[in-house]
Amino acid sequence: MKKAGRVAGVFLLLWTTLAAAQTAAGAETVSPPELAIRAELAEQVSAWNRGDLKGYMQGYWHSPELTFFAGDKESTGWDAAYQRYRAAYLGKDREMGKLNFANLRIEMLGGQAAFVRGTWQLTMKDGSQRRGLFTVVLRKFDDGWRIIHDHSS
Repeated sequence: MKKAGRVAGVFLLLWTTLAAAQTAAGAETVSPPELAIRAELAEQVSAWNRGDLKGYMQGYWHSPELTFFAGDKESTGWDAAYQRYRAAYLGKDREMGKLNFANLRIEMLGGQAAFVRGTWQLTMKDGSQRRGLFTVVLRKFDDGWRIIHDHSS
């Protein structure tokens, strides 16, 4: 039952995102790769909002070559990115909050890569918000689209 609810939630989020994208693009059709990328990002949001950091990290390339830029810090590798998130959002006196991505703009870089820009927002339990901009580069692998580079502010 939990999985069915999660799938329904991801579908609803994806539908809303797709409808907004089509409205913003003047009802242009969204390509299958773009739809798959939006689904992957929606699944990341869903995992984050369940408090499932490892589920969120499934959207990233599980490789020592993954790059992550945040503020003035650069980290390399999936493990480093995961540890960065753990330190910032898990543990005593930490919370993950509720994540939202908005203003997604996806540019396909051929059939196997994409460049995505957008905004992120975290709403914490006390109502405070953190927000910023992000750009990610995704590559298509056999198991789906994965972020190979993340630059978040």
